[in-house]
Amino acid sequence: MSRWKELTGETSGEDYAARFAALARSGKDVHGEARFCAALVPAGARVLDAGCGTGRVMIRLAELGYDCVGVDLDASMLAVAREQAPELPWFQVDLAGFEPDLLGIAADFDLVVAAGNVFPLLAAGTESAVVERLAAALRPGGLMVAGFGLDEAHLPVPPGITLPEYDDCCAAAGLSLVDRFASWDADPYDGGGYAVSVHRR
Repeated sequence: MSRWKELTGETSGEDYAARFAALARSGKDVHGEARFCAALVPAGARVLDAGCGTGRVMIRLAELGYDCVGVDLDASMLAVAREQAPELPWFQVDLAGFEPDLLGIAADFDLVVAAGNVFPLLAAGTESAVVERLAAALRPGGLMVAGFGLDEAHLPVPPGITLPEYDDCCAAAGLSLVDRFASWDADPYDGGGYAVSVHRR
């Protein structure tokens, strides 16, 4: 069982969406991840939102002109995504078993984004398999971006995968580190409790 399912029971889609809607109404910027991604690849690029949740990041990227596909295991989150953007392709799938061909989509993404603590919330022991599956979905030269917490202050669960472990998974999957930041606003990373890592296939 994933740490996400243990935490939420996979029934929190509406509450999750409501929280971000409230933040947006209060004037908070809720599109940092999409803006970060848009700075990496040009409009029209193919983007896989891995662990897309309610679709907040992917819907914004689609609005900016990106060709997006969203995958997530939580049906309650995907229900919200499909309600908000029924015209976009959403797939319910376990990232550890993600095979684009089986879904009828090409494995030639320019960018894979995993926002929202995807890796720390995976089922323990599946991290390397997930990295391998996502790396395989990239075209040569494609980028994978993952942002996640590294300590209790930045996670809703006890800390799981470390940055060295994540980098090792990436290296084993044929990915090399391009850059690392402390936030989706591209602040320099100085060893803090949250990191956004950019790897290239």
